[in-house]
Amino acid sequence: MHNFSPQKYFNYFFILALVFLTISCKKELKKNNNTIQNKSTKSFIKYAKGFDIEQHKNYTKLIIKSPYPDAKSAQEFILTTDKNKVIHLFENQKIIEVPLQKIIATSTTHIPMLEILGEEKSLIGFPHTDYISSEKTRKLIGKGKVKNIGQEQDFNTELILGMHPDAIIGFSMGNNSKMYQLVEKNGIDVIYNGEWLEETPLGRAEWIKFFGVLYNKNAQADSIFQIIEKKYIAAKKIAQQDTIKPTIFTGTLFKDKWNLPAGESFMAQLFKDANTNYIWKNTKGQGSIILSFESVLDKAKNADYWIGSGYFTSFDALANNNKHYIQFDAFERKFIYTYSKKRGANGGVLYFELAPIMPHIVLQDLIKVTHPALLPNYQPYFLEKLD
Repeated sequence: MHNFSPQKYFNYFFILALVFLTISCKKELKKNNNTIQNKSTKSFIKYAKGFDIEQHKNYTKLIIKSPYPDAKSAQEFILTTDKNKVIHLFENQKIIEVPLQKIIATSTTHIPMLEILGEEKSLIGFPHTDYISSEKTRKLIGKGKVKNIGQEQDFNTELILGMHPDAIIGFSMGNNSKMYQLVEKNGIDVIYNGEWLEETPLGRAEWIKFFGVLYNKNAQADSIFQIIEKKYIAAKKIAQQDTIKPTIFTGTLFKDKWNLPAGESFMAQLFKDANTNYIWKNTKGQGSIILSFESVLDKAKNADYWIGSGYFTSFDALANNNKHYIQFDAFERKFIYTYSKKRGANGGVLYFELAPIMPHIVLQDLIKVTHPALLPNYQPYFLEKLD
């Protein structure tokens, strides 16, 4: 485990956003907010496929198109600063007053987005708080401001109901969560966040706008995303300057099966944007593909780089786990890299918490490793070589 401050880097990265928001764009933000109040058109969701936002005069409609895998229907919420102004317009629709004051989040990827918008103090509950790595939110946990509501499907519903949150930002693999159904019956809205289902890195990052509308910070969220988008596109252009596309593969064995990102997944898109040749780039699907060790070795034995070696952080640990790993050329040449070295105080991997809102950093890491000459002065943040 490295001795470092994830919060220090987090603050450094977003200093540009803060400067942008507080100095350069004060008038623009005011103009944007006024425009939002009077528009009746859809917002500019450019990459995300899982949600949409419709702006109207006295309310905003938040549409969660993909609440969870294979969802049969969408979620719709009417967001307004004053329910009394719109309640007569909507029958049998969920109306939520914004900005939210108290929420329960259910994924560590929600934490950075709350912090970026300065709304981390609205967080009052989280499942298994040890998973959270952010120093800022860990301080709130230490002060008892954020309650541990249990683990995954074994949530303490009695505790949740007693906390009276304005909403729960849900994470679910399906529609069979009894906990979510119970709290909804008791008048607590569950708003599903499907960021993890997005097919592109920028699609995942664009969910900052989801939190933006919940806190009535639409323009701020949009401005932050524009910075991320600009940096990602700039990095992608740099990667294309190299005429050589190194061959890469990823993953490790789990219960004798090798899990790899499918060719239409956001990870495959990252590999493509880094100008690399991902061996399984032509496979179908947005999730994972499951292969045997033999089939992976057959195709990846001579690959240039092994990117993402699970939780293994050293060559010895990898070889001791399975002696067959040493058969890859990338092992022999010591070209194996992991995202798992940087961890928070309680052992959480920083990559899983921060990467969705920092796709440009992940992309720059990949470029530095696979095209080192293109970013001579850049030091990778998430991606590090095995010891």
